[in-house]
Amino acid sequence: MTNPSNLPAVTASILQRALQGQSPSDEEAMLLADCGDTRALADVAQQLRDRGFNNVVTYSRKVFIPLTHLCRDVCHYCTFAQVPRKLKAPYMTLEEVLEVARHGQTMGCKEALFTLGEKPELRYKAAREALAEMGYASTTEYLLAAAEAVFKETGLLPHLNPGNLTPEELAELRHASPSMGIMLESAAERLTEKGMPHYGSPDKVPAVRLQTLRNAGMANVPFTTGILIGIGETRLERIESLLALRAIQEEYGHIQEIIVQNFRAKPETKMVNAPEPDLNELLWTIAVARILFGPDMSIQAPPNLSPGVLPQIVHAGINDWGGVSPVTPDFVNPEAPWPHLEDLRRETAAAGKYLTERLTIYPQYATELDRWAHPDLHERILEMIDAEGYPRTDDWCPGDIDTAPPEEVMTAIMDAPRQVSGDISTILQQADAGEPLQEADIIRLFRARGDDLTAVVQAADRLRRQVNGDTVSFVVNRNINYTNICYFKCQFCAFSKGKLAENLRGRPYDLSEEEIARRVQEAWSRGATEVCMQGGIHPEYTGDTYVNILRTVKAAVPDMHIHAFSPLEVWQGAATLDMELVPYLEMLKAAGLGTLPGTAAEILDDEVRAVICADKINTSQWLEVMEAAHQVGFNTTATIMYGHVEGYRHWARHLLRVRDLQARTGGFTEFVPLPFVHMEAPMYLKGKARKGPTFREAILMHSVARLALHGYIHNIQTSWVKMGHQGVKGCLNAGCNDLGGTLMNESISRAAGTQHGQETSSEQMRRIIGSLNRNPRQRSTIYRDVSREREQAGLQAGALTDIINTPARKYERKRPSASLVRNDLIDTVNVSGG
Repeated sequence: MTNPSNLPAVTASILQRALQGQSPSDEEAMLLADCGDTRALADVAQQLRDRGFNNVVTYSRKVFIPLTHLCRDVCHYCTFAQVPRKLKAPYMTLEEVLEVARHGQTMGCKEALFTLGEKPELRYKAAREALAEMGYASTTEYLLAAAEAVFKETGLLPHLNPGNLTPEELAELRHASPSMGIMLESAAERLTEKGMPHYGSPDKVPAVRLQTLRNAGMANVPFTTGILIGIGETRLERIESLLALRAIQEEYGHIQEIIVQNFRAKPETKMVNAPEPDLNELLWTIAVARILFGPDMSIQAPPNLSPGVLPQIVHAGINDWGGVSPVTPDFVNPEAPWPHLEDLRRETAAAGKYLTERLTIYPQYATELDRWAHPDLHERILEMIDAEGYPRTDDWCPGDIDTAPPEEVMTAIMDAPRQVSGDISTILQQADAGEPLQEADIIRLFRARGDDLTAVVQAADRLRRQVNGDTVSFVVNRNINYTNICYFKCQFCAFSKGKLAENLRGRPYDLSEEEIARRVQEAWSRGATEVCMQGGIHPEYTGDTYVNILRTVKAAVPDMHIHAFSPLEVWQGAATLDMELVPYLEMLKAAGLGTLPGTAAEILDDEVRAVICADKINTSQWLEVMEAAHQVGFNTTATIMYGHVEGYRHWARHLLRVRDLQARTGGFTEFVPLPFVHMEAPMYLKGKARKGPTFREAILMHSVARLALHGYIHNIQTSWVKMGHQGVKGCLNAGCNDLGGTLMNESISRAAGTQHGQETSSEQMRRIIGSLNRNPRQRSTIYRDVSREREQAGLQAGALTDIINTPARKYERKRPSASLVRNDLIDTVNVSGG
């Protein structure tokens, strides 16, 4: 930064070090009280904010539930608190609470903000009698009941602001609320003295409120807090208040936002004639808060309290507008209506930022639920979030035919970006120049939203055009899954029919040689050049079983290309014959194997594999099989199965591990993103996984793969089975050049719940591609041209004969369970987070 001539050298040094990542000490922070250059402070603050939140400013779509207006405190600026004689009833009834919540649910709200006066039963007989009549001993107990009712009936996430709480109260409320809050307002004891705004309000004693914040930290409750400016405090006292909050945050890490709220004088209060803080005071305080808390803390300012100046507030360093309700007024500031969300979006954009929703529990806490949320809330929160912890804002899910790709993302793919973040532009320039992207670069690309998303997608598509032109390829093939019996316990798989899997789809089967041969011959007659063969790991299968399958195919149709056996099957097959990988792969090659699918990769990071497939081959083993296959002369594909329990850092590591192997071997023909289909997956049904990626994330996976693998893997494929026909059109405009196979029979994704069918014919493939003004090309497995005869056979294909899944025979296990080939990852870890 440049030092304005009027900025003292000490202050300039403090700000320079802040930009270098060194937070001001308490003593240095105090010196900022004398800094009158708001612009210099804001320049630093917005740079810090951008490091933590990029181009995003958030808000929570909420409904406001004022459970009671009674309060034992008498703050001199407050119109929320009322005496019993002015109220229709001391408390809202549960039915009234639910009516408001239901209305919020229909309007797309995700948060139910419970605001109430503090412990009114300690002051008012009317409160005590009302609670007793309803069967509750305290306001806190009734609040818990109301929050539970809202959560169970509507799915809205309660955020509770009941004031000071004991550790025991926090522990109880945590069952029904993923976040809570208390405004410190000020740490200045002076404001509790006679004649000051907190006089006569025992719950506003700073030490009491700070203790509640500590209690919340010990209870691992994500908490909101902040300061109220303009109520008689000095700038130095504001800084002291912020430092008190920072000290607690450094100890517990549970404060998810700092609110800087400007006092508004209200009629019928003792402070009706008190001067309100001007805009400069608000901007100064926001900037100082950002400098003290650094790039990662959310700094919030309520938009309804400062109409007309929202871009200036953004420039001062905020990244959040707080809760905004399309349903209910701000009961604390009833004179200040919420801005319309479109107006808020427009004013945020005027500041160069993209407005997006968040939940009441912030992303960094929503992605670490084991620590920060009660288990009763996990399933609902996972249902609501993406891999970064932001809320899903549309209904699209992989495999669901009833939900179309969201128009916002489909439009963003084609729009011209207006304001692209500087770091995104730099990363995209590196990718375009062929410079290898690093993990942090790839994570940043996955976080792209708004104009940044558009820039990433369009950069990927430019590379696609550069490498592949306007040709889109596909292969006519048939999937043959020879058994659905499997002794592995992958938590995402609804296809395997092992022990205790009877509640999932289909009966156990093990295809006969005759049925395999029949399907191969039928596939050839319908224009196929490839059979793609995989199955469960049957406990009676050995390496010889896979050799026999290959011989069966070649005997039926000698010219059929066999694309078969995941690295798991290869690993298991070799182990059962006590062979090294290379000799076993050579045996498979001699028997007719042509190429290998890169499935069983899931996420190539053992943090994730320990959760979703602990007994499966680990990351290094998957890579070892692929490297051995490439050494033997096989081409293979590489896949990623994403959108369940992992975060963006795991996606980045996966891409880098694939790229590193490709740099050594050059054996991967394509990269295939496979979004998690959740409907029948065991870990989703147990409430342990998200419901697949959002459409934004799915598009980005294809785009970022193109950018990260540029110069290494030339073909990026999109799966019509997972994405649907409309979804793949989006991907083809986002860096993809291949539609994969026609499949004829698709079993694994259908077992998981996808509804996009078993086959997309050659004619349908050409129609999809033509609708985008691209050139269709039927290819072979290894991306060579196919004969005209094969093309014609595919175009003239008749209806498929019904398949026969040969019922599995009962068998006596020849090997004890302990001898089955497994690779248990014993030490499970928390894998959440971006």
